[in-house]
Amino acid sequence: MPKEPVLETERLILRPPTLDDAEACFSWNSDERVTKFMSYSTITDISGTIDWIQSTLTDEQEWNWVFVLKEENRVIGSGSIGPNAEMKGYWGVGYNLHYDYWHKGYCTEAVRAIIDFAHRELGVTKICSEHAIDNPRSGKVLEKCGLQFFRYGEYTKLDGSQTFQAKFYKMELD
Repeated sequence: MPKEPVLETERLILRPPTLDDAEACFSWNSDERVTKFMSYSTITDISGTIDWIQSTLTDEQEWNWVFVLKEENRVIGSGSIGPNAEMKGYWGVGYNLHYDYWHKGYCTEAVRAIIDFAHRELGVTKICSEHAIDNPRSGKVLEKCGLQFFRYGEYTKLDGSQTFQAKFYKMELD
């Protein structure tokens, strides 16, 4: 049984991913426009998406959700939060979204719900995230959710194929 509760916003339902979501998730994590700045490389076979979903079901450190657009009852993105390895005491939040749903406020809505859950239910008071400098709209999402820029740096894709110059953000809650 998943540990993640179902969260609801005005337009979205955030729920734990299931293997039934593989096809929907593959529709964006196989899209180079979506994965260009993600830490993972573009997934070229649905088995990679299935592996990712299975990993979320057993990860005891990170909390994961898929974003279901209420209006269409369609999975359009995903997000997570968990302890950040580089910034002790901080929890990192991340997200991605199907290209067809960009620039409509869905990520901001979902990330706010994730942060609110982590703060209210888990007692998390320190949140962080980063984005590639060449992906400024992701920074807008973070700023709208209350995170503030605090330094420049870089991050590398998990497979080591690419390194990005990045902006790092954080927030502290009471």
